[in-house]
Amino acid sequence: MNEIAVGAAGLALILGGAGLAVALSNRRRMSVIPRDGNLIETLRRLDEDLANVETAVARLQPVVKSLGERMPGALRYASVVTFDANEDRTGHLSRSIALLNERRDGLVITLLHGPRQTLFFTKMITDGTGVEPLSPEEQAAVDRALGR
Repeated sequence: MNEIAVGAAGLALILGGAGLAVALSNRRRMSVIPRDGNLIETLRRLDEDLANVETAVARLQPVVKSLGERMPGALRYASVVTFDANEDRTGHLSRSIALLNERRDGLVITLLHGPRQTLFFTKMITDGTGVEPLSPEEQAAVDRALGR
């Protein structure tokens, strides 16, 4: 009789474990169903949320298009060339700074530092070329900005 009781207890443990595994599996499957059981209401809310997202995306599309149209004019390339405008007397404090957009248009700003004053010049750049002649340092700044 003891053997039957031990066998029955073992069978009960096995069946209990299997039942627990089935219950856990069903619980995972049931977790997608709303707690209140109203699947139709949950689907309606999801549909409303999706419509709100689509509306927000539609509102953003003109903004993104506008930014895309303005980007070619934004600063894209820049570099700085340092040099000594006074034969090693001022310690390489002069600068030529190239600022160019996606179309390779922009300007070069040159600061010539001297012992008594600093001079400031700007020159326009169109398609990577100076509208007026560039100094070697200004040309170097443009070339460096454009990776040439």
